[in-house]
Amino acid sequence: MLEPLAQVQIQDRSGGEASCIADNGFCPSWIVDNYDRYVDPFVQHVFLTLASVAVGFAIAFALALLAHRHRWLIAPIVQVTGIMYTLPSIAVFFLLLPLTGRGNLTAIVALVAYSLLIIFRNITAGLDNVPGETKDAGRGMGLTERQLLWRVELPLALPEIMAGLRIATTTTVGLATLAFFAGAGGLGEQIFADITFKSNVVVAGGLAVVLAAMLDGSILLAQWAVTPWMRARTG
Repeated sequence: MLEPLAQVQIQDRSGGEASCIADNGFCPSWIVDNYDRYVDPFVQHVFLTLASVAVGFAIAFALALLAHRHRWLIAPIVQVTGIMYTLPSIAVFFLLLPLTGRGNLTAIVALVAYSLLIIFRNITAGLDNVPGETKDAGRGMGLTERQLLWRVELPLALPEIMAGLRIATTTTVGLATLAFFAGAGGLGEQIFADITFKSNVVVAGGLAVVLAAMLDGSILLAQWAVTPWMRARTG
């Protein structure tokens, strides 16, 4: 009597799992058996995010330093980057395709464009919020304007700079899910491949959320490490 009972239990489990998949439900065993299909898209998503944020930060940082010295540049830079930020992301991907072709380049160019405004505004805001008396004290110590920028202004602006980097990074993780429209893959390709299958959407979408949380936590940890004076103040 034991063997038939065991066979019935196995059949019930198998049939239940098949029914779950057929009904596009949430099937934990299917997730366990198919987790490997998300490894490459996840790695591609990480690459798109990190590459885009790195390039975007480099460009925005250079623009912010230039605008900090030539104040009249702030308004036009904000206007241009603001226009790019408000453009529909899917439309930007398709507009770039004739110029840059399908693949990573198109996705990264678009994602960089969306990160510029956030990072630029936070860098300029951080530099503007450095107390005037602090800068005067630096000048009184004989620091040149270049030395004042790198030794006083930028270190004090770090919290706001890092805050902008965190926002830009988590935003890029979300926008990168649309990069598959440009032929760049990523987790978005997995999500839209079978958007009605709950297990697929939960895993692919969950990985994007986990990635955003991990990157945000990493930047926050880096900020904590490079701003010891902030730790001393809060302590």
